[in-house]
Amino acid sequence: MAETTINTSDNVEKYGEREIRDAQLITFPNPRPGRRYDVHITLPEFTCKCPFSGYPDFATLYLTYCPDQKVVELKSIKLYINSYRDRYIPHEEVTNQILDDFVAVANPLYARLKADFNPRGNVHTVIEVEYHQEKAS
Repeated sequence: MAETTINTSDNVEKYGEREIRDAQLITFPNPRPGRRYDVHITLPEFTCKCPFSGYPDFATLYLTYCPDQKVVELKSIKLYINSYRDRYIPHEEVTNQILDDFVAVANPLYARLKADFNPRGNVHTVIEVEYHQEKAS
């Protein structure tokens, strides 16, 4: 059997770090355009950093959307979400930014993002944002 050498040096970028650094939301054609259906995605390991203290913030994200012409590929969401882990960003801003980026790529009929942050210092924060595609006039 061939021996595999794994470099675990701290100064070498790991393949997962490279994938996260290069993360982009990717879409594919909706297999059922014209049919209204909801996609529910739960991301239980979201993390970012508090811009004031530098402490990590942890949350579960709940994304629900109704696709129009595009569906977002799930691995790309995972990598995109993980790209926030070292960013200093308030709860309110990160929730709105994630929804804005999602809408810009997927252009869903409807999207709702709920960010349920773990309590810290006896404070529990939940941020909910929505998007509705404007109807053509």
